[in-house]
Amino acid sequence: MPLYESVMQEKPPIVLDIGNAYTKLGFAAEAYPRLIIPTELVLTTTGETKQLFDYVETDQLYDQLVDFLQTIFFKHLLVSPKERKFVLVENIFGQTVIRETLARALFMHFDVSSVLFVPSHLTALSTLAVNTGLVVDIGYSETTVMPVFSGVQIMSAFKDHSFGSRAVHAEIKRQLLATGVKEALLTEPVLEDIKIRTCFVTSLERAQAKEPLEPPPSVAYAICDDDAVIQIPGTLRESVYELLFEQSNERDSLPHLVLRAILDCNRDVRRALIESIFVIGGGSMVQGLLARLKSELQLLLASDKYYAERFHGELQFKFYHSIGKQNFTAWLGGALCGATDLIQSRSLSKEAYLRHEHVPDWSNLCDNRLNGN
Repeated sequence: MPLYESVMQEKPPIVLDIGNAYTKLGFAAEAYPRLIIPTELVLTTTGETKQLFDYVETDQLYDQLVDFLQTIFFKHLLVSPKERKFVLVENIFGQTVIRETLARALFMHFDVSSVLFVPSHLTALSTLAVNTGLVVDIGYSETTVMPVFSGVQIMSAFKDHSFGSRAVHAEIKRQLLATGVKEALLTEPVLEDIKIRTCFVTSLERAQAKEPLEPPPSVAYAICDDDAVIQIPGTLRESVYELLFEQSNERDSLPHLVLRAILDCNRDVRRALIESIFVIGGGSMVQGLLARLKSELQLLLASDKYYAERFHGELQFKFYHSIGKQNFTAWLGGALCGATDLIQSRSLSKEAYLRHEHVPDWSNLCDNRLNGN
């Protein structure tokens, strides 16, 4: 009996990072997720594949989450979720309805023991064992910038924009259609594979060249499902990521987002953030991105009067490098949190949830008062 109890107590928490495009899943204290799967489900009624967060009503979202979680538990992880502890990595500015519905599915349908919601930017930084940094997350549907100082997220300086991997895929598709490639061949998996295998971020000098330069060599890309081969032009390979650096009067390119987020912080923390930039997310796993971003930031400080008047002294932008792959850095932070005492002290227990059937939210004044008491 004591041996049985000790084995039961040592069951590691389940860690989930449910993104718009992919879901990372695994167990606490592990160095890699067990699996990375598309955030989609197959409808049992029609057999069609559907995006998880494509819903009309909350009840529909609840049913889809239940089906999706069942696939995770009983097909991929091969564990029973009952009485298990969970760590959920989330965007702190994510939709409340998704957060509430996910908690209801876990507690009411799967009868889990507790759930710990952890912010993705903060947990990503914890993988480096540092408590200060500017976390830039280039995801599928958006890019977000969150300053963190001494373990506290500076909410007022948060920045985001709609460019991400989805926008890159759309640009690849647009350019390939212009060359005569059939649209039926350009499925989402094919576009993503083309991006990963062939595209890169060009240097600042080439991007600003006034005269046309010799483009990189074109490459042949084979589409296995259709036995077709398409040519990926060299101009496409080095130009699709330029949408991250396009200049506009709105100052909303990636370098501008970084500088604006730093400027919205107090002066005494700006230098620390400048010297600790951490770029994560699947969209950041492209050759040449960090070098180009650093060059763009230095150029803005030297040429843009708006920034030159607000940043003083010699500044050197420094970047952290992820200890794992950038696409699951936030999940890895959640796995580390699940292996600490935070899982005991900060989790929402099943008993506490059943009393109110509500997940405490930092933006809710009533929740903050209850937590303060």
